[in-house]
Amino acid sequence: MPTFQYGTTAIEYDIEYADDKKDVSIIVEWMEGIRLIAPKGVTTKQIEGIVHKKAPTILHKLKEVNEITEPPLPKEFVSGEKFTYLGRNYRLKVHKEQGLQNAKLSFERGRFIASIPNGMDDIEKKEQLTGLLKIWYLEHGNIKIQSRLKLYCAKMGVKPTDVQLKEQRMRWGTCTSEGNIYLNWRIIMSPMPIVDYVLVHELAHLKYMNHSDAYWNFVRSILPDYEQRKEWLRINGPTLTLE
Repeated sequence: MPTFQYGTTAIEYDIEYADDKKDVSIIVEWMEGIRLIAPKGVTTKQIEGIVHKKAPTILHKLKEVNEITEPPLPKEFVSGEKFTYLGRNYRLKVHKEQGLQNAKLSFERGRFIASIPNGMDDIEKKEQLTGLLKIWYLEHGNIKIQSRLKLYCAKMGVKPTDVQLKEQRMRWGTCTSEGNIYLNWRIIMSPMPIVDYVLVHELAHLKYMNHSDAYWNFVRSILPDYEQRKEWLRINGPTLTLE
């Protein structure tokens, strides 16, 4: 990832090249970071000149993006606390159990049920329950993703090599040149239409490995309201967390 130093700030950005571009576009998004879409033939020196010229605007936009929504309150993992799956909130019930060595988690009758060893401190409780919830999200999320994958692969005429939920710090989704698609596991907290948008977004890269007009037209042909879904994720993405 290229980096440009502006004063004391290092600006990292991705570059995409598109045949149908006539000038350089700069896109700043939460989680996606800074992305430049440039015409083929533009030199590295020209791109650095554009980034330098636009640096104040880029930094201002980054500040705005990071202030899109109020950060969620830190999770305490106490009874009554809500955790979101596919856009719906489910309450957590925590009870202590004698003789237990490690925390356990299950999902029963629309609630997360956690059992923790008697005497476990809050730091250890949070660490263990965070890990167990993440495992739960991955297991159930992967099943849901596979069912949606069948639907959209048929509609879009594509066939990825592999699709998985995984840890991704700075992306909601990634499509590799080998046809592997990786989705940020936290997306499974969002409503199903948002999950579908991220999945379709990455599947479309199997036909267009860029964000050209042709790419977005293809996405629109599958999800006519993709812009509203994208905006929901831009605004609400920071709340999809177990932190």
